[in-house]
Amino acid sequence: MSTRTAIVTGASRGIGRATALGLAGDGFDIAAIAYNDAEALASLRAEVAQLGRRCLVFDHNIADLAALPAVLDAVEQQLGPIDCLVNNAGVSVLKRGDLLDVAEDSYDRCFEVNTRATFFLTQAVAKRMLASTAREDVHRSIVFVTSSNAQAASVERGEYCMSKTALHMAARLFAIRLAGEGIGAYEVQPGLILTEMTAPSKAKYDALIAQGMTVAPRWGMPADVARVIRTMAGGLLPYTVAQEVRVDGGLLLQRF
Repeated sequence: MSTRTAIVTGASRGIGRATALGLAGDGFDIAAIAYNDAEALASLRAEVAQLGRRCLVFDHNIADLAALPAVLDAVEQQLGPIDCLVNNAGVSVLKRGDLLDVAEDSYDRCFEVNTRATFFLTQAVAKRMLASTAREDVHRSIVFVTSSNAQAASVERGEYCMSKTALHMAARLFAIRLAGEGIGAYEVQPGLILTEMTAPSKAKYDALIAQGMTVAPRWGMPADVARVIRTMAGGLLPYTVAQEVRVDGGLLLQRF
């Protein structure tokens, strides 16, 4: 198989890191993007190298759209055509609380990163994919990591839920637009995944999981999500368009 290149945003920790390492193990060279996390990116680059793959790291805020062309140019010049984009970078609310008290800066931050930046990054990568020659032995893919909150409302994190719901629609739209071009666009909806972002709420959700909040009685792990993303990037979901995959241990299943 030809050498393949994957861009992973939010790659330094959690789901992004597990995904970058998983894709490297599957034979992808990695362009790892994360913001203000140089030490973790350097560690990731070393681990990818141990797997025999190349890894470029970028200390880049995806909301900085002006700098995006230079990042993508560097990826293509040093690693080759982009075959996979994993839109994993995201932010949570600045403060949980009453929906009536949501502040403008928290609202704007969620939409700027989770929705706007991810949309325009995807647009730019899709254009570059279409401008390059497709290879018969390489599946091209774009994966959106949204959230169970794209479906389930959490009033204490309203702005986050809204931004991820918008991203859910973006995933569907890109899937429809690109399916005829042979590019798969997919959505993963993680549930309770144990990462640094969710760590402050661990005690709360430990108790809820023990009470049956999820069908599978445990936290999800970053590797659980990464395995699904690797399946998508590997082209192992043929003839599927605009369908989300929930990696949530049954969190969103209706039960009675």
